[in-house]
Amino acid sequence: MADAFYVPLGDEEFRATGHTVGPWSPDSQHMGPPSALLARQLERSAPAVDSVLARMTVEILGPVPVADLTLRSWVERPGRSVQLTGAEMVACGRAVARAWSWWIAAGDTTAVVAGLPEALPPPESGVRPEAPAGWNNGYLDAMEWLSIKGQFGVDGPATLWGRQRVLTVDGEAPTSLQRLMAVADSGNGASSKLDLRQWLFINTELTVHLWRVPTGEWIGLDADTTIGPNGVGLATSTLHDTAGPVGRGAQALLVRHR
Repeated sequence: MADAFYVPLGDEEFRATGHTVGPWSPDSQHMGPPSALLARQLERSAPAVDSVLARMTVEILGPVPVADLTLRSWVERPGRSVQLTGAEMVACGRAVARAWSWWIAAGDTTAVVAGLPEALPPPESGVRPEAPAGWNNGYLDAMEWLSIKGQFGVDGPATLWGRQRVLTVDGEAPTSLQRLMAVADSGNGASSKLDLRQWLFINTELTVHLWRVPTGEWIGLDADTTIGPNGVGLATSTLHDTAGPVGRGAQALLVRHR
């Protein structure tokens, strides 16, 4: 198996490896790798002018099988100051995910920076968490995790650092955005407040807002989950690199008793 989430089969075709396998089913991917692959596709249709990603949303249309994938991207709304791009992922003849990204022309606002959350303790201050019993280890083992507070399989808020042990696409160094998206989808699983044996809490989407481009390999995830009274929850995360906070993530949740 390649040391990557995906092996390229063509310009926009990829084969998922066992590193993408999610914790719940050996036949379905964790959404971290598909989110990273969609980020790669959106980066390829980014504006030619100097711009930064302000928001990326991944809409999950169904389970993503561990299978061959086809991607395409397009410019939905061109512009000099802002641009909206879209991407679609198809598996087994059906769309399994779509993504949207807003790009904003870069400017210098260093003098008016405000409202940033506090930085996390560095990765080296964390400890390696134990893998929860019964979870598949494809994606979990393809990532290196260090826990500052909480961990997967333990109810409550969690603060974790994560980085890819493998490439996103075989033969390519992953970009910082790909690294961030590979981690950001884990906010729900890290901060779950319900017993997985009794409850389903499945995210229907992932939205990431960035105020700074992340750097380096490590991505910090400071996550918590809120559950409402009508079967809907929200997992929120502050996202970091080793220099400080870079953005926020959110996931709408379907919450159901098994």
